[in-house]
Amino acid sequence: MTAAQQVQAEAAVRLDGITKSFAANPVLRGVSLDLRPGEVHVLAGENGAGKSTLIKVLTGIHAPDDGQVVVDGAPVRFAGPGDARRRGLAVIHQELSLVPELTVADNLVLGREPRRRAGRLDRRAARAHAVAALDRVGAAIDPGTRVAELNTGQQQLVEIARALAERPRVLVLDEPTAALSDEEARTLLRIVAELRDEGLGLLYISHRMAEITAIADRVTVLRDGCVAGTMTRDDLSEDRIVTAMVGRVVENLYQHGDRGIPADIRLRVEGLTSAAVRPCSFDVRAGEVVGLAGIVGAGRSELCRLVAGFDRPSGGQVTVDGRVADPSRATAAGIVMLPESRKTQGLFLQMSIGDNVCLGTDLGRRAFGRTSAALRRQAARGYAERMRIKATGLDQRVGELSGGNQQKVLLARCLARRPSVLILDEPTRGVDIGAKADIYELVNEAAAQGVAVVLISSELPEVLGLADRVLVMSGRAIVAELAGTALTEENVIRHATGRTEPLPR
Repeated sequence: MTAAQQVQAEAAVRLDGITKSFAANPVLRGVSLDLRPGEVHVLAGENGAGKSTLIKVLTGIHAPDDGQVVVDGAPVRFAGPGDARRRGLAVIHQELSLVPELTVADNLVLGREPRRRAGRLDRRAARAHAVAALDRVGAAIDPGTRVAELNTGQQQLVEIARALAERPRVLVLDEPTAALSDEEARTLLRIVAELRDEGLGLLYISHRMAEITAIADRVTVLRDGCVAGTMTRDDLSEDRIVTAMVGRVVENLYQHGDRGIPADIRLRVEGLTSAAVRPCSFDVRAGEVVGLAGIVGAGRSELCRLVAGFDRPSGGQVTVDGRVADPSRATAAGIVMLPESRKTQGLFLQMSIGDNVCLGTDLGRRAFGRTSAALRRQAARGYAERMRIKATGLDQRVGELSGGNQQKVLLARCLARRPSVLILDEPTRGVDIGAKADIYELVNEAAAQGVAVVLISSELPEVLGLADRVLVMSGRAIVAELAGTALTEENVIRHATGRTEPLPR
């Protein structure tokens, strides 16, 4: 379909003047957009801009306070998500909804299981259905495999296959590559392009600028619950998108700032090993940022969990400022880690922002350990303002925040613990460009204050831009240390993939 044909095509679905508030907090303010068959319409915006709420209105999870959803030219009011699916609107949320203990085939037919006459599950038909669904997305996965045994990229393909099995006319993808490796992300983007060519309308939410400029036919940017701009493929650019998102020009993301010269060794890791990590040794100086790079499964998170005392090593030791750190009391030694999964490993979603920030610290306490909600709010306020957390107030439950603002709360808690060693595992995953700039600034501030920082990131530009040195892991061991002129994307990839010769150009 040509660009001219797309402009003329009648919208498969349209949102007109959508408004939505929660507890008197306006989230959407008169948002309008449309989605045409055979196009990828990217929805961009900072965390808290209203993207997730908008797609929940579009797919029947929330009813709008005002405005209307129009499908095939007729206004509709969905009775719920099932009603939206029956009308051809499918959504794949950032948090996957597969059942880990069931097989791939069971997940693909869940809720619409083929039955024999006696009501028993027709496993042959279920397998045939699964094979056809997986073939459509090019997934070479055994339908009999338990979902828990698949990697994140494979689970994402199963989720897409399940959504497409209902033959939707519109597919919404919410940050589909946030937890994928570069290779898995390229595979998913290829599938998205194929689905567009088949005439499917796709609403695609992403913070990754390279993805947006590569895949988008149109981009609509939300800011503070309003449409800040809409661009076609011919007139979109990364600078225009970023400026519309944050309302200011964001540049020089990876400035090292005034860190000064790294001082004495603050963190020393010697022969640290476990069943998941081969013996690893490295040092990080006070005021230094050391990156950990590698492909998925290289052992980066597992190594850092040993350093932070989350998991118990089978050998080796960790010292901070020359003192051996007991694995069971790593926090007392000044080691603080921001874990990879904010929801399952870091935050207490039912608790307030203030409580989450102050948890595990002395903030908000009087003598004899007495505390109160008011004291915790007061103590957390400075960190919340520094992180630019968007919320109705510090009493708001963390579970009600957008994913990026949840990440900011977790980082605020890490900083509130005043670490000597700060380990950041994917600190900007699912975070918008404006929030990334804020987080990078905080990383530089921490290093400038003498904190030893270890950074894990799947985004190579992020690692190369922030780190003074990069340790490359492969096969659950550190295989290279890169610094200075050797600190290039090509060298990182070469060592991470086990190549000994230069990559082809």
